[in-house]
Amino acid sequence: MQKAKGKEETLSLSEQAYIAIKDRIITLFFAPGQYLNEASICEQLGMGRTPVHQALQRLQAEGLVDIVPRKGVIIQPDSMGQVLEILDARLVVEPEIAARAAEHCRPEDVAEIRSLLDHHRDDPHGGGRIDSFVECDRAFHNKLSDLSQSRILGEFAKALHERSTRAWYLHLWQTLDTEASDRQHRAVLNAIEARDPQGAAAAMRQHLAALRDKVAQLHQHAPKRVPVPRSR
Repeated sequence: MQKAKGKEETLSLSEQAYIAIKDRIITLFFAPGQYLNEASICEQLGMGRTPVHQALQRLQAEGLVDIVPRKGVIIQPDSMGQVLEILDARLVVEPEIAARAAEHCRPEDVAEIRSLLDHHRDDPHGGGRIDSFVECDRAFHNKLSDLSQSRILGEFAKALHERSTRAWYLHLWQTLDTEASDRQHRAVLNAIEARDPQGAAAAMRQHLAALRDKVAQLHQHAPKRVPVPRSR
């Protein structure tokens, strides 16, 4: 999930710190509930405090960390209920993203996305690995956000997708079905290639609804906490 070195060098230090820290949160290198301090993060990244502090401020605004004065930084957990809320938001935003992508896409864009999906499907080492799946899923949805030509919607969709990506590592790895995901992605792409905004939106809605159903089932069958009675 690392960016190419050449591209990283064109980003500001703050943006590099943001990407690096966020990647560690999503892949659970920084675990939910873990306490960190800025000095240790600076040491890990080999960066000064200013870019790291700016990156943490952005991540706090996105709900991934909480900065506690005089205590440090805590990595925020995402409960199954929160994941459902994130997916509900994606169901509102991403069908519109797909519809706009169908209006603006070029043949070379379709070819690029299809090549991405083909590479993931045909990679003998990537089939069921969660890292490979996440890389493909992330690239697919990010590309559609870019094709929508709506900066605001695109940035919102990317932020929501990043939050739900962590759910694969936290909760959903045991439900991973790369073949079903590939079929759903291709259904969206086929509608985009056909310049069918309504079809693209419907295919995206079905894709996200299937994921939401998985999360809802896991949430329903998750062990419930039994309240501890208070002593009198």
